[in-house]
Amino acid sequence: MLGDLSLNVVVHGNGKGSALIVLHGFTGSVETWSPFLADWGRRRTVVAIDLLGHGDSDAPDDPERYRVEYAVADILAVADRLGFHAFDLLGYSLGGRVALHLTLAALERVRSLILESVSPGILDPAERQARIASDEDLAKVLEEEGILAFVDRWERMPLFASQATLPADVRARLRAQRLRGNPRGLANSLRGIGAGRMPALQPSLDQIKRPMLAIVGALDTKYLGVGRDLVARVPSARLVIVPEAGHAVHLERPDLFNRLVVDFLDRKEK
Repeated sequence: MLGDLSLNVVVHGNGKGSALIVLHGFTGSVETWSPFLADWGRRRTVVAIDLLGHGDSDAPDDPERYRVEYAVADILAVADRLGFHAFDLLGYSLGGRVALHLTLAALERVRSLILESVSPGILDPAERQARIASDEDLAKVLEEEGILAFVDRWERMPLFASQATLPADVRARLRAQRLRGNPRGLANSLRGIGAGRMPALQPSLDQIKRPMLAIVGALDTKYLGVGRDLVARVPSARLVIVPEAGHAVHLERPDLFNRLVVDFLDRKEK
């Protein structure tokens, strides 16, 4: 519990060593990381968190409660409660944006940063307004037509086109996970912490001095450019472009994604 709200937190590992906090993307949950927890938890404690409106966390009615500054405070409160002052961070898409905001808000607490398919924000005002309008449209689909209509529309987005080649059982599990989403929570997440609502961080990225690994799929053309710009602004960052993968590298190339994460963390800790 955080005040009057409850966040779902899954802790994996023996409770010793360093901590790795992992944050899923929009429509995701702690379930996103299930295939990797055994490997990641061998040498460290892995803390997987359902962001507000997702998974088994609460879905408050006020979109303002979803704002990124509250998400950052929530995650820091979880780390404090578990006794981890310093930790590594891994975030995918929405979770990666939150991870960047957290890092800049608490530079002394983040040991390293792994970002999968992450944008530091939208600088152009017109593009920001267009994204806000697009997110509002999706929120209304959730509220007026329901989760099935939303998932059908979400899965047709060009960003996820490469997922059509995934094995049928993998696509079925992903769709089932999306269909378990809370319509109110997802709608309010779009309104409160959508990319158009979050401050753009590009001017502040040079403050990050910790080791950073940015992972981008070679088929994700938009985020290839975003990823290159991101690492150009952070001297300590390294970009890895994963072949035959789109936006969800962890889903499309899980073995390679896992190896990249483990190697980065292990090498950093030697």
